[in-house]
Amino acid sequence: MSPFEESWHSASTIVLDKEERKTLFATLDSFRQYRRVAHFNVTHRRRQDFYALPLSEWQLLSAPPFNFLETLEHVDDAIDANADIAAEILKRGLESFGLGAEPGVDPTHWHGEAKSLDLDKARSTIRQFYRDWSSEGAGERRTSYGPVLRDIDAAFANVPNKGDIKVLVPGAGLGRLVFELCKQGYDVEGNEISYHQLIASNWILNHCDEAEQYTLFPFASDFSNLISRADQLKKVKIPDVHVATALADSHMTGRKSASERMNMTAADFTELYCNAKNRGVFQAVATVFFLDTAQDVIRYIKTVHHCLEAGGIWSNNGPLLWHWTSQNEQAAKNVHHEQSAGHMNRGSIELSVEEVLKLVESMGFKVDDRGVKDEASASGYIQNPNSMLQNSYRTSHWIAKKIT
Repeated sequence: MSPFEESWHSASTIVLDKEERKTLFATLDSFRQYRRVAHFNVTHRRRQDFYALPLSEWQLLSAPPFNFLETLEHVDDAIDANADIAAEILKRGLESFGLGAEPGVDPTHWHGEAKSLDLDKARSTIRQFYRDWSSEGAGERRTSYGPVLRDIDAAFANVPNKGDIKVLVPGAGLGRLVFELCKQGYDVEGNEISYHQLIASNWILNHCDEAEQYTLFPFASDFSNLISRADQLKKVKIPDVHVATALADSHMTGRKSASERMNMTAADFTELYCNAKNRGVFQAVATVFFLDTAQDVIRYIKTVHHCLEAGGIWSNNGPLLWHWTSQNEQAAKNVHHEQSAGHMNRGSIELSVEEVLKLVESMGFKVDDRGVKDEASASGYIQNPNSMLQNSYRTSHWIAKKIT
């Protein structure tokens, strides 16, 4: 077992209260149900709609050159390939938490716990392997992770032993940025709170036997904005690199091997890294597509300031698609009218880039470099490059140094 896997297993044992177990079990169950739900939502319903067409129309579309029923069969095959990945993730997740594939009695009964949101998260997590762990996703990684990797390399270019530089990656997701920083010689700690991301990252980082071992169809469920069915049924191989081999090929840094310089924590970022043990521990913090996950961005900034040493740097790149906005709007509909004049359970705020930077500077940082990418260098996010609809982010990229 690698040191990274040991740290992940240590983190995964912290499932103490009922609500925490409920969240974990819903995550595991969402991967278990992936195959059935995807077949039902993506192809079964379309077959029903297809046969509801007038006889002459569905006969026309089922014959060459359209072959729509054959297309649905190909999509079913693609769903099965993706579901095989979900099954592997589930297998390793159950092992990590000491749970059996068949449900036990309470408190280990985990079947049937997934809700609609959990199933959506499982689907999006599987798709995210395209961005983070396929050769085809290299372009998205280059525009999102690239600026931060270059910032950290430039900041510590004169440090002979990169293993002395501790870098924190909040919102580590599927672990690609953690891996890349570790491969470059740094002592890296990723932090993630989502069980979907934690279980999936554990699988891709620790349990794939070789590069390009699995086939992924990231766009199989997309039926809109297609130029051709080949775009929908595009397949990629994951992972694009075998993590253990890549780290073994990486040079020793000081007294630590590459695998010993890669660590993961499973906890709320603001709770874990505001404690006394983490005061001034890190020389750098790297945030990519993370800042807008904050319900209260001030808490994020305070936490980064707390865990950075004096003179440490914070490199950020990402949009401001404030994740709590839609959740708060939905929650507001369920709040009694008399309560709506007051605060929700926890406050939240959505700021502009200019306001975020002013806030960062007011809280003990000096922003040395800042900018919003132009359209030519914008970042996609799990974007089908052949789709008729192209969404991209003109991300905010900046570097801040802790001065007080």
